[in-house]
Amino acid sequence: MAGKVVATDAAIAAIERLTTTHGELMFFQSGGCCDGSSPMCFRAGEFLLGPNDRLLGEVGGASFFIDADQHERWNRPELLLDVAVGPAPGFSLEVPGGLHFVTRGPPCAVEAASEYEGGIASV
Repeated sequence: MAGKVVATDAAIAAIERLTTTHGELMFFQSGGCCDGSSPMCFRAGEFLLGPNDRLLGEVGGASFFIDADQHERWNRPELLLDVAVGPAPGFSLEVPGGLHFVTRGPPCAVEAASEYEGGIASV
């Protein structure tokens, strides 16, 4: 289905760790500017959503939002939420162990999923 978000097992584990520390979480897919095109992770309600922001789905119990216009410009992709080594960009919560969240879209999502040993958790 177009316009969906899925996550790797590593991303789900990271969300669980952050939820233990910070409580309920939310994600917003940045579209540029300060944070590039990285997913930003916040405590639920900490990021003020606008009238044009769309709920794309949930990953690991955390709501995942994207700007509706950006979602259309990107042709309503299915996004794969994952983690990568390095500090979190901008205002996003950093995953313990020096990791941060990344999103991949087709064809990268398909390639990353097939190469990732931990598998994908569809939500």
